[in-house]
Amino acid sequence: MKKVYLIDDDDIFVFLTKKTMLKVSENVDVEVFSDGLQAITHLKEIQDKKELLPDVIFLDLNMPVMDGWEFLAEYQELYPSFVKRNELYIVSSSISPHEMERSKNIEEVCEFIIKPLVKEKFLEILENL
Repeated sequence: MKKVYLIDDDDIFVFLTKKTMLKVSENVDVEVFSDGLQAITHLKEIQDKKELLPDVIFLDLNMPVMDGWEFLAEYQELYPSFVKRNELYIVSSSISPHEMERSKNIEEVCEFIIKPLVKEKFLEILENL
């Protein structure tokens, strides 16, 4: 069972993406966070619990409370203390070359994906875990 964190405040995107993920693989457990603060708080609580840590994180950039960039700043500090490695993908509707370039400078970001997250891409990510 692969544990997937979906950090996004867009209810329609979350609904469709979760549905796509579960259609592609029955072996995924999707946990949703509507802002970066919820997600980083949760990660801090479970950083030493291998079975609870996600295998992959899909992160939106534009969210209330704590946006994706703020989440990434805290995530970079927290990541070395994780007892399990995971992969993080930015999934954004932004097509800003500046944001894409900025994400390349963050070692923990595997890839910048422009929404929507299609089933073929999700399957490719799962297969590479």
